[in-house]
Amino acid sequence: MARAPRSAPPRLAHRILGIDPGSRFTGYGIIDTDGHHSRRVASGCIRVDKAPWPDRLRLIFDEVEQLVLDHRPHELAVEQLIFARDPSAALKLGQARGAALCAALRGELSVHEYSPKSVKLAVVGTGGAQKSQVQHMVQILLSMDTPPGEDEADALAIALCHAHSMGIPGRKRMAASWRDWRP
Repeated sequence: MARAPRSAPPRLAHRILGIDPGSRFTGYGIIDTDGHHSRRVASGCIRVDKAPWPDRLRLIFDEVEQLVLDHRPHELAVEQLIFARDPSAALKLGQARGAALCAALRGELSVHEYSPKSVKLAVVGTGGAQKSQVQHMVQILLSMDTPPGEDEADALAIALCHAHSMGIPGRKRMAASWRDWRP
Protein backbone atom coordinates (compact mmCIF):
# COMPACT_ATOMS: atom_id res chain seq x y z
CA MET A 1 0.00 0.00 0.00
CA ALA A 2 1.38 3.38 -0.95
CA ARG A 3 1.89 5.89 1.80
CA ALA A 4 0.39 9.30 1.57
CA PRO A 5 3.01 12.00 1.22
CA ARG A 6 3.85 13.83 4.40
CA SER A 7 2.30 17.20 4.57
CA ALA A 8 4.64 20.11 4.98
CA PRO A 9 4.64 21.87 8.32
CA PRO A 10 2.33 24.87 8.39
CA ARG A 11 3.77 27.98 6.80
CA LEU A 12 4.20 30.58 9.49
CA ALA A 13 4.25 33.63 7.29
CA HIS A 14 4.06 36.52 9.71
CA ARG A 15 7.22 37.58 11.57
CA ILE A 16 7.05 39.66 14.76
CA LEU A 17 9.89 41.24 16.70
CA GLY A 18 9.13 41.64 20.40
CA ILE A 19 11.20 44.07 22.47
CA ASP A 20 11.36 44.35 26.25
CA PRO A 21 13.26 47.63 26.65
CA GLY A 22 15.63 48.22 29.52
CA SER A 23 18.41 50.62 30.40
CA ARG A 24 20.80 47.76 31.19
CA PHE A 25 19.29 44.74 29.45
CA THR A 26 16.97 44.86 26.45
CA GLY A 27 15.31 41.57 25.64
CA TYR A 28 14.36 40.66 22.10
CA GLY A 29 12.36 37.81 20.62
CA ILE A 30 11.46 37.07 17.04
CA ILE A 31 8.66 34.66 16.20
CA ASP A 32 6.98 33.43 13.06
CA THR A 33 3.23 32.90 13.35
CA ASP A 34 0.15 32.10 11.32
CA GLY A 35 -2.26 33.15 14.04
CA HIS A 36 -2.69 29.59 15.32
CA HIS A 37 0.89 28.41 15.75
CA SER A 38 4.06 30.29 16.58
CA ARG A 39 7.71 29.34 16.29
CA ARG A 40 10.75 31.02 17.84
CA VAL A 41 13.17 32.35 15.22
CA ALA A 42 15.70 34.11 17.44
CA SER A 43 15.82 35.59 20.91
CA GLY A 44 18.26 36.92 23.43
CA CYS A 45 19.32 39.93 25.39
CA ILE A 46 21.18 43.08 24.40
CA ARG A 47 23.49 43.76 27.37
CA VAL A 48 24.67 47.33 27.70
CA ASP A 49 25.00 47.70 31.48
CA LYS A 50 28.75 48.49 31.52
CA ALA A 51 28.77 51.20 28.84
CA PRO A 52 28.41 54.95 29.48
CA TRP A 53 24.81 56.14 29.03
CA PRO A 54 24.99 57.65 25.49
CA ASP A 55 26.85 54.55 24.29
CA ARG A 56 24.11 52.32 25.73
CA LEU A 57 21.52 54.07 23.58
CA ARG A 58 23.70 53.73 20.48
CA LEU A 59 24.27 50.03 21.22
CA ILE A 60 20.53 49.38 21.66
CA PHE A 61 19.78 51.23 18.42
CA ASP A 62 22.53 49.40 16.49
CA GLU A 63 21.56 45.95 17.80
CA VAL A 64 17.85 46.37 17.09
CA GLU A 65 18.61 47.78 13.65
CA GLN A 66 20.79 44.73 12.93
CA LEU A 67 18.02 42.37 14.11
CA VAL A 68 15.63 44.08 11.69
CA LEU A 69 18.13 43.77 8.82
CA ASP A 70 19.00 40.14 9.59
CA HIS A 71 15.51 38.77 10.25
CA ARG A 72 13.18 41.10 8.32
CA PRO A 73 10.25 41.14 10.76
CA HIS A 74 6.94 42.57 9.59
CA GLU A 75 6.02 44.29 12.85
CA LEU A 76 7.38 45.35 16.21
CA ALA A 77 5.60 44.67 19.48
CA VAL A 78 6.92 46.57 22.47
CA GLU A 79 5.97 46.92 26.10
CA GLN A 80 4.36 50.21 27.10
CA LEU A 81 6.02 52.34 29.71
CA ILE A 82 4.54 52.03 33.14
CA PHE A 83 4.75 54.70 35.78
CA ALA A 84 7.82 54.42 37.95
CA ARG A 85 8.49 55.90 41.35
CA ASP A 86 11.99 56.95 40.33
CA PRO A 87 11.76 59.68 37.64
CA SER A 88 15.40 59.19 36.65
CA ALA A 89 14.87 55.46 36.02
CA ALA A 90 11.68 56.19 34.06
CA LEU A 91 13.54 58.68 31.84
CA LYS A 92 16.34 56.20 31.15
CA LEU A 93 13.86 53.45 30.35
CA GLY A 94 12.02 55.81 28.02
CA GLN A 95 15.24 56.71 26.24
CA ALA A 96 16.19 53.03 25.83
CA ARG A 97 12.71 52.31 24.50
CA GLY A 98 13.03 55.26 22.12
CA ALA A 99 16.33 53.95 20.75
CA ALA A 100 14.73 50.57 20.01
CA LEU A 101 11.65 52.19 18.46
CA CYS A 102 13.74 54.44 16.23
CA ALA A 103 15.72 51.47 14.94
CA ALA A 104 12.51 49.57 14.16
CA LEU A 105 10.91 52.60 12.52
CA ARG A 106 14.02 53.06 10.41
CA GLY A 107 13.37 49.53 9.16
CA GLU A 108 9.79 50.62 8.35
CA LEU A 109 8.12 48.30 10.86
CA SER A 110 4.73 49.13 12.24
CA VAL A 111 4.80 49.46 16.02
CA HIS A 112 2.29 47.94 18.45
CA GLU A 113 2.34 48.59 22.19
CA TYR A 114 1.05 46.38 24.99
CA SER A 115 0.82 46.90 28.73
CA PRO A 116 2.71 44.46 30.95
CA LYS A 117 -0.63 43.25 32.33
CA SER A 118 -2.07 42.50 28.87
CA VAL A 119 1.11 40.59 27.90
CA LYS A 120 0.87 38.41 31.01
CA LEU A 121 -2.85 37.89 30.44
CA ALA A 122 -2.33 36.80 26.83
CA VAL A 123 0.51 34.38 27.61
CA VAL A 124 -0.21 33.06 31.11
CA GLY A 125 -3.92 33.74 31.52
CA THR A 126 -3.62 36.17 34.41
CA GLY A 127 -2.44 39.77 34.40
CA GLY A 128 -0.69 39.32 37.72
CA ALA A 129 1.62 36.48 36.64
CA GLN A 130 5.12 36.26 38.02
CA LYS A 131 8.22 36.29 35.81
CA SER A 132 8.80 32.57 36.37
CA GLN A 133 5.27 31.83 35.12
CA VAL A 134 5.87 33.91 31.98
CA GLN A 135 9.15 32.07 31.37
CA HIS A 136 7.44 28.69 31.79
CA MET A 137 4.53 29.48 29.44
CA VAL A 138 6.83 30.96 26.78
CA GLN A 139 8.91 27.78 26.94
CA ILE A 140 5.78 25.66 26.47
CA LEU A 141 4.13 27.82 23.79
CA LEU A 142 7.30 27.96 21.68
CA SER A 143 8.43 24.36 22.37
CA MET A 144 11.78 25.51 23.74
CA ASP A 145 14.09 22.92 25.32
CA THR A 146 15.10 25.21 28.18
CA PRO A 147 13.37 28.17 29.79
CA PRO A 148 14.45 31.52 28.35
CA GLY A 149 16.05 34.19 30.54
CA GLU A 150 13.75 36.79 32.07
CA ASP A 151 14.32 39.59 29.54
CA GLU A 152 14.27 37.14 26.62
CA ALA A 153 11.04 35.55 27.92
CA ASP A 154 9.42 38.96 28.32
CA ALA A 155 10.29 39.92 24.74
CA LEU A 156 8.99 36.61 23.37
CA ALA A 157 5.83 37.04 25.47
CA ILE A 158 5.29 40.50 23.96
CA ALA A 159 5.61 39.03 20.46
CA LEU A 160 3.20 36.20 21.38
CA CYS A 161 0.75 38.72 22.83
CA HIS A 162 0.75 40.58 19.53
CA ALA A 163 0.32 37.33 17.58
CA HIS A 164 -2.67 36.41 19.77
CA SER A 165 -4.35 39.79 19.51
CA MET A 166 -3.87 40.81 15.90
CA GLY A 167 -6.10 40.04 12.96
CA ILE A 168 -3.88 37.63 11.07
CA PRO A 169 -5.93 36.02 8.26
CA GLY A 170 -7.09 32.62 9.42
CA ARG A 171 -7.39 33.62 13.06
CA LYS A 172 -11.03 33.23 13.96
CA ARG A 173 -11.16 35.25 17.15
CA MET A 174 -8.98 36.99 19.66
CA ALA A 175 -8.35 35.11 22.89
CA ALA A 176 -7.97 36.95 26.17
CA SER A 177 -6.12 33.95 27.57
CA TRP A 178 -5.28 30.38 26.73
CA ARG A 179 -8.33 29.25 28.71
CA ASP A 180 -10.89 30.76 26.33
CA TRP A 181 -9.13 30.37 22.98
CA ARG A 182 -11.15 28.53 20.37
CA PRO A 183 -9.96 27.77 16.82
